[in-house]
Amino acid sequence: MKSYLNKNNSAIAVINGSEKYPDLKGYAYFTETDDGTAVSIAVRGLPTDNSMCGSDIFAVHIHDGGSCTGNPEDLFADTKGHFNPYKCEHPFHAGDMPTLFTAGKKASAAFLTDRFVPSEIVGKTIVIHKSYDDMHTQPSGASGEKIACGEIKAVM
Repeated sequence: MKSYLNKNNSAIAVINGSEKYPDLKGYAYFTETDDGTAVSIAVRGLPTDNSMCGSDIFAVHIHDGGSCTGNPEDLFADTKGHFNPYKCEHPFHAGDMPTLFTAGKKASAAFLTDRFVPSEIVGKTIVIHKSYDDMHTQPSGASGEKIACGEIKAVM
Protein backbone atom coordinates (compact mmCIF):
# COMPACT_ATOMS: atom_id res chain seq x y z
CA MET A 1 0.00 0.00 0.00
CA LYS A 2 1.36 3.40 -0.99
CA SER A 3 1.91 5.96 1.78
CA TYR A 4 -0.58 8.84 1.65
CA LEU A 5 1.82 11.40 3.10
CA ASN A 6 5.22 12.27 1.70
CA LYS A 7 6.97 13.59 4.80
CA ASN A 8 10.08 14.26 2.72
CA ASN A 9 8.25 17.16 1.08
CA SER A 10 6.72 19.17 3.94
CA ALA A 11 6.91 22.78 5.02
CA ILE A 12 5.84 24.85 8.02
CA ALA A 13 5.28 28.50 8.83
CA VAL A 14 5.01 30.01 12.30
CA ILE A 15 2.54 32.88 11.97
CA ASN A 16 2.82 36.06 14.03
CA GLY A 17 0.69 39.19 14.04
CA SER A 18 1.98 42.64 13.24
CA GLU A 19 2.80 45.18 15.99
CA LYS A 20 -0.88 46.16 15.87
CA TYR A 21 -1.96 42.51 16.48
CA PRO A 22 0.68 41.10 18.88
CA ASP A 23 -1.64 38.39 20.26
CA LEU A 24 -2.21 36.89 16.81
CA LYS A 25 -0.23 33.63 16.62
CA GLY A 26 -0.48 30.35 14.77
CA TYR A 27 0.99 27.96 12.27
CA ALA A 28 0.51 26.54 8.79
CA TYR A 29 1.62 23.05 7.72
CA PHE A 30 2.03 21.98 4.10
CA THR A 31 2.48 18.28 3.35
CA GLU A 32 2.64 16.60 -0.03
CA THR A 33 0.20 13.70 -0.41
CA ASP A 34 -0.63 11.32 -3.21
CA ASP A 35 -3.52 13.64 -4.12
CA GLY A 36 -1.94 17.08 -3.76
CA THR A 37 -0.72 19.29 -0.92
CA ALA A 38 -2.55 19.02 2.40
CA VAL A 39 -2.68 22.42 4.09
CA SER A 40 -3.54 22.90 7.76
CA ILE A 41 -3.77 26.36 9.31
CA ALA A 42 -4.60 27.28 12.92
CA VAL A 43 -4.45 30.77 14.46
CA ARG A 44 -5.60 32.51 17.63
CA GLY A 45 -5.83 36.16 18.62
CA LEU A 46 -7.67 37.31 15.50
CA PRO A 47 -9.44 40.67 15.77
CA THR A 48 -13.21 40.23 16.00
CA ASP A 49 -16.22 42.50 16.24
CA ASN A 50 -18.18 39.98 18.38
CA SER A 51 -21.39 40.19 16.35
CA MET A 52 -23.18 37.37 14.58
CA CYS A 53 -23.23 39.39 11.36
CA GLY A 54 -19.74 40.86 11.60
CA SER A 55 -16.80 40.67 9.26
CA ASP A 56 -14.78 38.03 11.10
CA ILE A 57 -13.60 36.41 7.87
CA PHE A 58 -9.96 36.69 6.89
CA ALA A 59 -8.16 36.20 3.57
CA VAL A 60 -5.10 33.95 3.49
CA HIS A 61 -2.54 33.93 0.68
CA ILE A 62 0.93 32.62 -0.10
CA HIS A 63 3.10 35.59 -1.11
CA ASP A 64 6.25 35.61 -3.27
CA GLY A 65 8.46 37.48 -0.81
CA GLY A 66 10.50 35.57 1.72
CA SER A 67 10.49 37.96 4.67
CA CYS A 68 7.86 39.17 7.13
CA THR A 69 9.41 42.64 7.20
CA GLY A 70 8.40 45.95 5.70
CA ASN A 71 8.09 49.65 6.38
CA PRO A 72 5.90 51.93 8.55
CA GLU A 73 3.13 52.07 5.91
CA ASP A 74 3.10 48.30 5.25
CA LEU A 75 4.71 46.27 8.03
CA PHE A 76 4.83 43.21 5.75
CA ALA A 77 5.75 44.94 2.47
CA ASP A 78 8.59 42.51 1.83
CA THR A 79 6.09 39.68 1.37
CA LYS A 80 5.52 41.17 -2.12
CA GLY A 81 2.55 39.98 -4.23
CA HIS A 82 0.74 36.66 -4.37
CA PHE A 83 2.61 33.53 -5.39
CA ASN A 84 1.53 33.32 -9.03
CA PRO A 85 4.03 31.36 -11.17
CA TYR A 86 1.54 30.85 -14.03
CA LYS A 87 0.45 34.52 -14.24
CA CYS A 88 -3.21 33.67 -13.58
CA GLU A 89 -5.91 36.19 -12.70
CA HIS A 90 -7.09 36.34 -9.07
CA PRO A 91 -8.49 34.06 -7.53
CA PHE A 92 -6.56 31.53 -9.61
CA HIS A 93 -3.08 32.45 -8.33
CA ALA A 94 -1.28 29.39 -6.97
CA GLY A 95 -1.11 31.26 -3.64
CA ASP A 96 -4.83 32.00 -3.34
CA MET A 97 -6.33 29.94 -0.53
CA PRO A 98 -9.71 29.57 1.21
CA THR A 99 -10.68 32.21 3.75
CA LEU A 100 -10.60 31.73 7.51
CA PHE A 101 -13.87 31.97 9.44
CA THR A 102 -13.45 32.74 13.13
CA ALA A 103 -14.85 31.00 16.17
CA GLY A 104 -14.29 33.70 18.74
CA LYS A 105 -10.76 34.91 18.14
CA LYS A 106 -9.62 31.55 16.73
CA ALA A 107 -9.75 29.99 13.29
CA SER A 108 -8.54 26.86 11.59
CA ALA A 109 -8.77 25.39 8.14
CA ALA A 110 -7.64 22.23 6.41
CA PHE A 111 -7.83 21.66 2.67
CA LEU A 112 -6.16 19.95 -0.26
CA THR A 113 -4.70 21.85 -3.22
CA ASP A 114 -2.96 20.90 -6.45
CA ARG A 115 -1.74 24.46 -7.12
CA PHE A 116 1.68 23.86 -5.53
CA VAL A 117 3.83 21.32 -3.71
CA PRO A 118 5.57 22.31 -0.48
CA SER A 119 9.05 22.57 -2.05
CA GLU A 120 7.71 25.29 -4.40
CA ILE A 121 6.68 27.57 -1.52
CA VAL A 122 9.68 27.14 0.79
CA GLY A 123 11.27 30.59 1.12
CA LYS A 124 7.96 32.37 0.54
CA THR A 125 5.48 33.75 3.10
CA ILE A 126 1.92 33.09 4.21
CA VAL A 127 -0.09 36.23 4.97
CA ILE A 128 -3.39 36.75 6.79
CA HIS A 129 -5.29 39.87 5.76
CA LYS A 130 -7.77 41.90 7.85
CA SER A 131 -10.65 41.48 5.38
CA TYR A 132 -12.14 38.61 3.46
CA ASP A 133 -11.16 37.88 -0.13
CA ASP A 134 -13.95 38.92 -2.53
CA MET A 135 -12.57 36.44 -5.14
CA HIS A 136 -12.93 39.11 -7.81
CA THR A 137 -10.96 42.33 -7.32
CA GLN A 138 -7.50 42.33 -8.93
CA PRO A 139 -4.88 41.60 -7.88
CA SER A 140 -5.67 40.51 -4.30
CA GLY A 141 -9.41 40.29 -3.76
CA ALA A 142 -9.67 43.59 -1.83
CA SER A 143 -8.43 41.68 1.20
CA GLY A 144 -7.00 44.71 2.96
CA GLU A 145 -4.28 45.18 5.54
CA LYS A 146 -1.74 42.42 6.15
CA ILE A 147 -2.20 41.60 9.84
CA ALA A 148 -0.07 38.46 10.25
CA CYS A 149 2.74 36.68 8.46
CA GLY A 150 4.84 33.53 8.57
CA GLU A 151 7.98 32.60 6.67
CA ILE A 152 7.64 29.16 5.06
CA LYS A 153 10.48 26.76 5.85
CA ALA A 154 11.21 23.17 4.87
CA VAL A 155 10.59 20.50 7.51
CA MET A 156 13.73 18.45 7.97
